[in-house]
Amino acid sequence: MTRNELFSNILIKKSFLCIGLDSDIDKIPSFLLNNEDPVFEFNKGIIEATHKYTVAYKPNIAFYESRGANGWISLKKTVDYLKKHYPDIFLIADAKRGDIGNTSKLYAKAFFDNMDFDAVTVAPYMGEDSIRPFLGYQGRWVILLALTSNMGADDFQYHPDGKNSLYKLVLNKSQSWSDRENMMYVIGATRAEMLSDIRKIVPDHFLLIPGIGAQGGSLEEVVDHGMNNICGLLVNSSRGIIFADDTEEYAKAAAEKANALQKQMELHLLKKGLLKFNK
Repeated sequence: MTRNELFSNILIKKSFLCIGLDSDIDKIPSFLLNNEDPVFEFNKGIIEATHKYTVAYKPNIAFYESRGANGWISLKKTVDYLKKHYPDIFLIADAKRGDIGNTSKLYAKAFFDNMDFDAVTVAPYMGEDSIRPFLGYQGRWVILLALTSNMGADDFQYHPDGKNSLYKLVLNKSQSWSDRENMMYVIGATRAEMLSDIRKIVPDHFLLIPGIGAQGGSLEEVVDHGMNNICGLLVNSSRGIIFADDTEEYAKAAAEKANALQKQMELHLLKKGLLKFNK
């Protein structure tokens, strides 16, 4: 998916919502456990209820690989279902991979060739040669971890090197590896006040913003500080949507939460004057 195609879908759906399919088998409604593949059935219910309101889904790979072979089967079935029924939706593997080049090459093959994701989250700590294999796929995206919202982010990401913190070095250096057409950055919503400075470094890139909802991030602050002239945001909500209810009404509850966020996003897009470009 190209940058323009992603923006076009944002305008069509009046949404920049990304839904995290962090499908913990211990939290899904108990009635689904009678199915042959309860996680896939849960995902399918969420997808059918929310696809109208979202432009992206982001399975967190840990919730699948922790279940061994069965988890990978659930993930593959979820990806195949989305590609078949909703191919316009941007699909992110939240894998946070990062290793030496020949290993990264196999990670890239796993998520882009075998699983057909549009994007994968990657840790940049090991440098350019660990990222380069992911960048060799036409129409696929690398999403670099830059500034995260967890408490431990303070341990390294703000560490100064001269005038720069580590996250600023990541933003500056990585722009020589690729460009806005196939590289995004993860910026935690709980660091929203820092988005203005981040936009000075990467004004045109898309940013994946986790932390809205259960983690306490503010959508309004993210938009005020981070939206650019093609929106440039994918704002993620996971638990706040997919686990809004644990009964047979779980899909309906998820749809209501997703719809509410989409309506807020539509208002922000209107205020920023972006929807006027939607013919």
